[in-house]
Amino acid sequence: MSSPGARLRHLMTNAMVVAPFVYDGFTALIAEGQGAQAVYMTGHGTSAQIGLPDVGLASLAEMAGNLGYIANAVAIPVIADADTGYGNAINAQRTVREYETAGAAAMHLEDQVFPKRCGFFEGKKCVPMAEHVQKIRAALDARADPDLVIIARTDAVAPNGWDDAIRRAEAYRQAGADMVFVDGIKTADDLDIYTRRLVEQGIPCLYNGQLSPTGEIAARGFKIMITGGGHALSYAAVRQALLALKQDGGGEGRDLERFNAMTDLLGLPEIYELERRYAPISKT
Repeated sequence: MSSPGARLRHLMTNAMVVAPFVYDGFTALIAEGQGAQAVYMTGHGTSAQIGLPDVGLASLAEMAGNLGYIANAVAIPVIADADTGYGNAINAQRTVREYETAGAAAMHLEDQVFPKRCGFFEGKKCVPMAEHVQKIRAALDARADPDLVIIARTDAVAPNGWDDAIRRAEAYRQAGADMVFVDGIKTADDLDIYTRRLVEQGIPCLYNGQLSPTGEIAARGFKIMITGGGHALSYAAVRQALLALKQDGGGEGRDLERFNAMTDLLGLPEIYELERRYAPISKT
């Protein structure tokens, strides 16, 4: 049986992989059920799940634990946010081992100063490029499976400008990163620069966002697109449902069909079948 990383690499040889955001095993199951080829464990969503903003407060143990739940829930590859690696190059090596054990197919390490911030937040700062080059080299040396995809992320566009971001992306790729990821792409001009100066130069790249439809991003030559905002949609849906409950008191049985669909997705029919199979056999 091939490893998660090998399966992801195989998918990338055929077409761009679209990996929707998920933040737990349940949302990963929903994505898989809708035909997703892979899923992306978002750090923003994982932080939200434990009631925190994405500013470096979620620990390695919490992130790796959540990754394990997601990877165990689905059969498709999981691409995971590994923040800054939770320390220096040595810490990054432990992060790689923990993520690989948890079942990651791919993981990205960013060059922000710790505590980091979500790629679309204000106030980001980057460590020296040479420091992150060594962190990438350390991460590559730590993986047991050479097919685990190590993605080098740079957040340099906002604080330092595109020229520095390009230098960093090229240096990380030269250090051996399987792919690079420039985060914080907010405008069509940013996307054009990303495409022209990195993707079209033959460097495998990941895109995070929804500036263009998936078909257009694929046509640009990106290898992976992470997208979807699943936790934002969950926020809107749950808030609206609770608002309706507050306004009219809800209704008994109103959500029974959804409840049954959810429990089916979670595997309750299979549990019933196993209970029948392994029920004690009475002797008369």
